[in-house]
Amino acid sequence: MLLTVADVLATPVVQAGQPEVICAANLDRPVRWVHVSDQAAVAGLLMGSELILTTGQALAAPEQARITYLRSLADAGVAGLVVELGSYVSELGPVVAATAAELGLPVIALHRVTRFVEITEAVHRAIVADQYAELEFARTVHETFTELSVRRAALAEIVQTAASMLDASVVLEDLAHRVLAATARHTSSAALLDNWESISRMLPAGPGVVAVGPHTQRWGRLILRSEQVQTPRATMVLERAAQTLTLHRMIDKDRFGLHRQAQTGLIDDLVEGRVTDERDAQARASALGLTRRARYVPTAVEIAVTAEPDPVARQRRSAALLEAVTHGLGLTGVSALSAIEHRATGRRSEPFTVDSPGADRPVIAERSDAATAARGSGAPGVRGEPGPAARDGGVRGGLETGVRGGAAGNPGAGGVERVAMIVAVSQGGAVEETLTAVCAAVLTEVRRVDGVERAVVGVGADSTSLLDTSGQLAHAAAVAAVALSMRGATTRIFFRSADIRLRGLLSLIRDEPGVQSFAETELSALLRYDIRHGADLTGTLRRFLDLAGNKTELAKALNISRPTLYDRLARIERILAVDLDDGESRTSLHTALLVRELTAGGDKL
Repeated sequence: MLLTVADVLATPVVQAGQPEVICAANLDRPVRWVHVSDQAAVAGLLMGSELILTTGQALAAPEQARITYLRSLADAGVAGLVVELGSYVSELGPVVAATAAELGLPVIALHRVTRFVEITEAVHRAIVADQYAELEFARTVHETFTELSVRRAALAEIVQTAASMLDASVVLEDLAHRVLAATARHTSSAALLDNWESISRMLPAGPGVVAVGPHTQRWGRLILRSEQVQTPRATMVLERAAQTLTLHRMIDKDRFGLHRQAQTGLIDDLVEGRVTDERDAQARASALGLTRRARYVPTAVEIAVTAEPDPVARQRRSAALLEAVTHGLGLTGVSALSAIEHRATGRRSEPFTVDSPGADRPVIAERSDAATAARGSGAPGVRGEPGPAARDGGVRGGLETGVRGGAAGNPGAGGVERVAMIVAVSQGGAVEETLTAVCAAVLTEVRRVDGVERAVVGVGADSTSLLDTSGQLAHAAAVAAVALSMRGATTRIFFRSADIRLRGLLSLIRDEPGVQSFAETELSALLRYDIRHGADLTGTLRRFLDLAGNKTELAKALNISRPTLYDRLARIERILAVDLDDGESRTSLHTALLVRELTAGGDKL
């Protein structure tokens, strides 16, 4: 940190000159350099923040010239003026003191002859040492965060490292002001995060608040909660940490993309469009045991499971789940193509994108005798040997073959497994009745597997075309993921799009930065108003929209008079700059409120 004028004044070499502070204003100004000059026109040579040492020749001039000299120094942004008395002036006088006070310019008089070279040497030594320390700090910051990036450290570790370097509390939040990671310093975590949303919303933009994510795709903010940290260092650490966090997320996505390049399995080929001929698709599927000339139904079983840190145990559970699905299909006498998707804990489920290595290739689930044969092959529920890419630990596909997250309704609590299926219903068979029987049998078997917490089935549109059906697998997976998030709705045997409605859809996409940004844009002005004034206009707006704009019923519900209600609604319109009688405005606001409810309070479905 640079020395201040007060620091220079306190040095032994200056104290030896018997200093007298003529103007004590702004003694905390940093000194960037020390410049010795008796020239009256020295201001034109300066760059700012210099401490001027002079024997006072310019101050021996007439009064107006002295005032002009002091003003030129102030305009040049000097840190202060040190005058050695005796050579040209014996005292500075009231004019200098008054002008310096008016300009806020620190002025110090030395009553004894002082070797200016000793002052410059002492100050410059400290300045150079400070610059070297800053370079060393910058090198340490670079090496530390580079190492974290290389080994793909967790978000919490990156935030903790930034807090340790600054010895201050640091918080990482998303666009909905939810805390993703935090490290408390010199305070408790409870104190740091108490009423965090309100505190965060009111924080001014500045060096202590750094956006996280690519410039066009911001997904969070890194916030320093301290006023004692040096601003340049704080900015450096926060920006470098934000870059590491951004790279962490980008590498994760790239890793999933690499796994998508591993090409295995018929379902992968179908979803990715590598099979473009219906006859080829039918032939390959028939070779795997799928019934020909049938109606094909895209189906996804979404399974919430307990967290399992042991990768071997996770692999065994995946095999058990696939075996359970295979057995359930076998009990109903229905054939189906199926593929297990194992996704890691801690991330939201995203349908049909490759994730992690080691997933099984798509397999055929046939009648119970075929399932028994599969078990005898040494791979539970798998018929035939996996392809080379699967043995090498990579899977490709248009479907997600590795776990990404907690159950959609309870992110981070455990993991989510998914089994994608193309179910064949024979010509002339009743699709709904067959699906009901298949899904009931599969769910019964899946729920018997250790570690399974919940399981639901999503279904897409059926078709006689295998290519069309494979194109609907992503839709079935999305429906299943939404259905899993809809607490209290597990009595259905399977779900279609019409069963999940708006709340279910929002529960699936609520963590997307774009969705969070939309909700913030719609509501932030009203939320800030409520925080500033201790009001609850947001609650009034929610009730208004829930009652479809019925002001009479709203006044009764809030137990207020209609004029009072009209005043509140008018204030809401002014704050948000919207017309509450406009249908599109109501829809946007209601959607934003639902997103906020889901992100702030969990699933209230």
